[in-house]
Amino acid sequence: MNNQPVTSAGARQNHPYAGMWITADGYVRHNLLPNGRYDEARGNRESAYRGRYEVRGDHIDYWDDTGFTADGEFIDGVLHHGGMILYRQK
Repeated sequence: MNNQPVTSAGARQNHPYAGMWITADGYVRHNLLPNGRYDEARGNRESAYRGRYEVRGDHIDYWDDTGFTADGEFIDGVLHHGGMILYRQK
């Protein structure tokens, strides 16, 4: 992966990390949308968190609409974020 940020909608659409990521128990569902936004569901609460994201190489930064920030790393096809491990939904 290169270290350039994914900034255009077209580039995001083709980015290998766009799509749905879920915890093994399915409780947390993290949808990385192709337009640079994300929508995170927790349990029965759809859209629990929303905001924008940017990927640089295997690192992801999040800016939630409520003002907090977070980040994560993609390691061997798995997303490590906020103490959680999320897997690509197939």
